[in-house]
Amino acid sequence: MKLTDNEKRDAIKYLEAGKPLPEKYRFLLFDDDREIELLWNGKTNEVTNVVLPFQVIEQIDEPRSDNKFGNQDTLFDTSGRQITGWTNKLIWGDNKLILSSLKNGPMRKEIEAQGGLKLIYIDPPFDVGADFSMDIKIGDGEEEESFTKKPSVIEEIAYRDTWGKGADSFIAMIYERLKLMHDLLSEDGSIYVHCDYRVSGFMRLVLDEVFGKDNFRNEIIWGYRTGGISKEFFARKHDIAFFYAKSADKVKFNTQYYKSYQQKKYNFKGVEDLWDEEKKQWYHNSICRDVWEDVYPIGTENSERLDYPTQKPVALLERIINASSNEGDLVADFFCGSGTTLAVAEKLGRKWIGSDLGKFGIHTSRKRLIGVQREMKKESRNFRAFEILNVGRYEREIFVRTNSDLREEEKQKMQEKKEKEFIKLILTAYKAEPVVSYETFVGKKRDRLVAIGPVNFPVSSQFVSSILEECVINKVTKVDILGFDYEMGLDTSKAHEYGIDVQLKVIPREVFDKKAVEKGQVKFYDVAFIEVEAIKKGHGKTVEVSIKLNDFSVFYNQDDSGEIVEALRPGGSRVVVKDGHVIKMSKDKVTEEVTEEILTKKWSDWIDYWAVDYNFASRKEIIKVMENGEEKEVWTGDYIFDNEWQSFRTKKDRNLELVSAVRELPKGTYKVAVKVVDIFGNDTTKVIEVKV
Repeated sequence: MKLTDNEKRDAIKYLEAGKPLPEKYRFLLFDDDREIELLWNGKTNEVTNVVLPFQVIEQIDEPRSDNKFGNQDTLFDTSGRQITGWTNKLIWGDNKLILSSLKNGPMRKEIEAQGGLKLIYIDPPFDVGADFSMDIKIGDGEEEESFTKKPSVIEEIAYRDTWGKGADSFIAMIYERLKLMHDLLSEDGSIYVHCDYRVSGFMRLVLDEVFGKDNFRNEIIWGYRTGGISKEFFARKHDIAFFYAKSADKVKFNTQYYKSYQQKKYNFKGVEDLWDEEKKQWYHNSICRDVWEDVYPIGTENSERLDYPTQKPVALLERIINASSNEGDLVADFFCGSGTTLAVAEKLGRKWIGSDLGKFGIHTSRKRLIGVQREMKKESRNFRAFEILNVGRYEREIFVRTNSDLREEEKQKMQEKKEKEFIKLILTAYKAEPVVSYETFVGKKRDRLVAIGPVNFPVSSQFVSSILEECVINKVTKVDILGFDYEMGLDTSKAHEYGIDVQLKVIPREVFDKKAVEKGQVKFYDVAFIEVEAIKKGHGKTVEVSIKLNDFSVFYNQDDSGEIVEALRPGGSRVVVKDGHVIKMSKDKVTEEVTEEILTKKWSDWIDYWAVDYNFASRKEIIKVMENGEEKEVWTGDYIFDNEWQSFRTKKDRNLELVSAVRELPKGTYKVAVKVVDIFGNDTTKVIEVKV
């Protein structure tokens, strides 16, 4: 640092006056010799280095959809299951925390053991005016209807944080994530970043800064003709994918070809003319350039279409994955949406990691990937198991975590302070007032007392028992229990015996967002009710067991029906979610009388997907944590849901089986878990005991 005496004196004056230093001091103080640099408000080179354990929620080894499975010799049918090797990973949560935990945590060793991460494709939210609502189908057959599912509050928060301050906040968001991705990529790895005209200018500069301009490979133009036209300017008919290498002299690349059609044979030297029987045309294979006009967007009648807002065509990802990875390589998509990258990677024999912030995106991907597994199984092709993970519980722990360097007494005081702050936060979001004269109750909302479960553990049977005991002593009859998670198989039937009305409510993740709480956006929803039974047939060493789904109910509100009625034009109609029903509200063209028709006519109309684990307590959830610099395996006290059979609705097939396939089980007592995912993408699990 070389400053003259005058420059030092002037700098001190600026600082004492609380004024920013002139621009020249940035170069004088930090000796920055970069010719070109992208600057934005709040720019920092610091990135998060938090390491959170990954919680395994579900394991999907094989897509069993047969009428019967299992055998006489073993408890589990192991044919086609992956027991060793890499298990693909679908992760729900904030990709900043996920990337940091992958980069710095124990899973990094697993990634390196697979040869490292060879390819990343991302399609971040580059559309500042995007609408992430989705049309959701209800029912089946002739009675099928649809309504618009609004984005979850957590998705709205993420979108607000991404675009809240315009380009500044978008660049800050993508810059930190790209830095983490750069560190996670193998030395011979590549990244493709999909965007359009809205952000392409500064996206190129961010990528130059993170990956180095010498590692730029291509600006790929994906051109298309579909959509509207403009008379005010040239119609915008292309997207962009920036292709960068981690290291230009090490990156792998496989030349790609496309079919160039012609009406007759070329008969040119060195060109092989081929006949396409389906199109009745001649073609030859041409080397792909950086303008792709042979990849078509997903039309409304396309069989690929899932009606997911950001879905990209399979052909686009096939070309990228084939070009920049080989069979057996590990690829990733950290904004995976409907799971196109992951589905294509599976079909092309790649290993994969995918993540998304939206629970509905994760659910859409899960169904799609099970579909791919089933398709590959029919074709006698190998496929991999995948697991669904999150960092939710451990992400919440950060809120109440104390400084480990403090003395025990100070740590205890800090812990108590943080727990009080946590309770205050939840009560504020729930719009309840605090109470102090009870052991288990911390708040009151109208005529109902409120209890809050722990931040880092599921609400347990023991916790519920303590609440009921205090209710009996104090003659309390109405209780709301708020929890992030609930113990599998939690039984509240004793509450009815005591005449106590107990409502279990789920605390949403967005409760930790101050602005969402202040705006009253945080919505607590009831834990869904599931009723199932086991059907047993036969005697002897083994018994055939199937699970029947008898009932399912939820209580959602998505819309303000009063506002919608006022906004309705005569003759118009709107579909709303009100008091646990999907309702079509119509206004008569002449009388303007408003009528309501319930579209969710059957309880099964609320179900999009359900699955069964016939021996739930057989797989403990083990996580890897770092303690004193050493890796350690710890049982969380939970179990992993082993997805042994599933039935779900698709766009093509709206039917849902309500009785599972038959499972042959030897004599014994089993904890059978049933997971139901509703049309909003929220899941609920019930555990029943079955004696064989």
